[in-house]
Amino acid sequence: MSLPSDLQNVVNDFAAAPMELRIELLVEYANALPELPEHLAADRSQLEEVAECQTPFFLTTEIDDDGRVTVWFDAPPQAPTTRGFAGILWRGLSGATVEEVLAVPDDFHHQLGLAEAISALRLRGMDAILFRLKRQVAERAAAAS
Repeated sequence: MSLPSDLQNVVNDFAAAPMELRIELLVEYANALPELPEHLAADRSQLEEVAECQTPFFLTTEIDDDGRVTVWFDAPPQAPTTRGFAGILWRGLSGATVEEVLAVPDDFHHQLGLAEAISALRLRGMDAILFRLKRQVAERAAAAS
């Protein structure tokens, strides 16, 4: 299945960028990652830690009444690679349907062309982030039905 259109647009941006600019583009996504909304910042118990990440990284998902997903991430500014991947997922998946999110290939990040620019350990962290995000969406969707 294809990627949600917003996520495909992000992948296209990376594919069009020369290798030397991909890290710069990743940093742009890191800088664009929004802060947690007030209700999550006040009650961090709703956030799940992604222990596979080298830096403290937390996420949660919400599904609205129309079945649209919003993803939220908390990652320190000192972790631009991880924040960048979170920014990509935030931009690419917020507003997607449950089905679209669950259909994202687990290894879609390979399409970003970052394997030559970042470590395998960071790529495994990206895998873990997407895995937990999709698991949360599936659990929340099942609980709502």
